[in-house]
Amino acid sequence: MADGPHTFESRSVQIIRARVGQGATRSRSGSTYRAMLAQGATQLSCEAIYLPTRTAARVDHLSIHRQVGPLGQGATEYLILLAVVLVIALVSVALLGFFPGMASDAQITQSQMYWRGASPIAIIEAVAAVTTSSGESVIWPYIRIKNTGVYPIRITKMIGANGASYVDTIYCSGVPGCPGSTGNMSDFFYLAPGEENYFANSVNGGGLSSKTVLFYLQTASSVSYYLAAFSSGCKNSSANPGTLIVPTLGFEYIQYMEGTQITKRQIGVKPFIVKCRPPY
Repeated sequence: MADGPHTFESRSVQIIRARVGQGATRSRSGSTYRAMLAQGATQLSCEAIYLPTRTAARVDHLSIHRQVGPLGQGATEYLILLAVVLVIALVSVALLGFFPGMASDAQITQSQMYWRGASPIAIIEAVAAVTTSSGESVIWPYIRIKNTGVYPIRITKMIGANGASYVDTIYCSGVPGCPGSTGNMSDFFYLAPGEENYFANSVNGGGLSSKTVLFYLQTASSVSYYLAAFSSGCKNSSANPGTLIVPTLGFEYIQYMEGTQITKRQIGVKPFIVKCRPPY
């Protein structure tokens, strides 16, 4: 009598286990199957295993399944932990973006690295502050620049407010060559390759002669040596002097190249960000 489906499967499983124990299979050795069973394989597939029964039955694609154990649980815990980390990271980024007037130490470092490596006009040192008399509406910056290019240049303008606003005048009272209290920027900022110069006043420049450009809020209008530039400025507070953020800063200059004068602009692709010193 032919075996029914249920009976045939039960006997086949028994026969496979018996043959695996004796090492009498054609496609794989008994030791291989014993090792797989001992290690808790999740699925044991036997293809084209010939069973030496009276009916010469052939069992194809017979699978023995075992329940998934601690491995599956560990993978689930890992995915949950990863999801928590991603949520925390997204919340942190959102909080940083929620306070546009605040700059992190990382943003300040990135700004410094960019401007120190800029060419031909690099900003190698900078600080800013307000005065107790003028308040927070006017920022007094100290900016030391260097010609990192291979040709001489003459700076004619400082540019702010999305590249549309500029000043070509500096406050220079008491500086040799200054015709009065103010003068043309181009008269004081010729730089040979490798040469340095500065924008500052005698107070925030540490005793340097005044060659000053002051910063207004970027929504204001530039006039004389007051450049509309910053989106977030220094505070009139010794405990929390704040951070100066100038979204767009640049220069217009003349480059002297092999007897030819070429007027160019250099606009920073990163904001100019510096920590403020206490007011003076």
